[in-house]
Amino acid sequence: MKKHSGKKSSSRPKLLLLDTSTRSSGTKHAAADHQQLAPVDLSNLLVGRKIASGAHSSVYHGKYRDQPVAVKILRAKTSDDDDDESDAILRGEVESQFNAEVSLLSRLSHPNVVRLVGTCHKPPVYWVVTELMPGGTLGSYLRRQRESGSLPPENVVRLALDVARGMEYLHSRGVVHRDLKPDNLLLDGEGSAKVADLGTSCLESTCRGRRGRDKSCSNSNMGTYRWMAPEMFRDKGCDRKVDVYSFGVVLWQLTTCHLPFQGMNPVQVAYAVSNENARPPLSPSCAPAINALIERCWSVKPATRPEFSRIVSELENYDRCLRGGLPLVPLAVPLSKSPLASLLGAFKIRSCKSTMLSNVSDRRIHAYIQ
Repeated sequence: MKKHSGKKSSSRPKLLLLDTSTRSSGTKHAAADHQQLAPVDLSNLLVGRKIASGAHSSVYHGKYRDQPVAVKILRAKTSDDDDDESDAILRGEVESQFNAEVSLLSRLSHPNVVRLVGTCHKPPVYWVVTELMPGGTLGSYLRRQRESGSLPPENVVRLALDVARGMEYLHSRGVVHRDLKPDNLLLDGEGSAKVADLGTSCLESTCRGRRGRDKSCSNSNMGTYRWMAPEMFRDKGCDRKVDVYSFGVVLWQLTTCHLPFQGMNPVQVAYAVSNENARPPLSPSCAPAINALIERCWSVKPATRPEFSRIVSELENYDRCLRGGLPLVPLAVPLSKSPLASLLGAFKIRSCKSTMLSNVSDRRIHAYIQ
């Protein structure tokens, strides 16, 4: 592990440590700026082996003040053909990604959202230092599980619940992730999942219009094609419901351990999803309640996709069923706000609870996701 040091000069990059006293305690959704971060000497930061890499970034193991951290380094690589205009565009995109991730993370604090430690910026290189998640990405975990078979139902619900809680919090803060996928979900040492990589995120107030109306909503800043909602392909702008669609695909992956739309290129997936309403095939061995939730999440109409608050409630219900050794009993899905619908919904929930209680002593009944 190498220590970053060097001669002190006015051009030396400074690590900015998050001052937790500046976290917003109200409901204001505005992003923080860099003035809310206190400068820290880079000599306290050690960078070790590479964990992962992307088009413009790499993530490394690190230590900051003797605490394990993850160090994400974004670099705007310049081209070799002296195309100054292309280089300027690339630098702008990398800087925009850095600013978006830092400004949003510095306002967030939740057990299921990765915690920001500090930042460093000296264009064209930008650093984002976060808590270390030793379990790696959910994507890597699923790839390993693919060889040994599907996940146990308890793990499916537990991981999905972690992600849903993190996303419920982001949406409550007005943040749209826009690139929710297993490789952007990290696991801690105990197997709990946290939402990470907010570089393509934006405030919902700036995402509601078409992409071209806001720099942060440009084509290059939208999600990954396998997990993108139909409206994103159609260039109709996006709101928080695009994250619900992506979550549906992630939940499908938890039940199958497979990659969606294998063997298809981005153009083929875009056409299939947006023009033919194609979705990955549901697992016949998965519990009907989970498959039904998946289908509602990736509905073609954003308005019919559930809010994450509803998803959390349903998954908490399934978790209770599994812990009690009971079959998965879905909560009543509210059809409208009419008094009659509310009464029928309350009756259905009470009936489900009564059924659950009557089956507690019946050891022949087991909760399952076959």
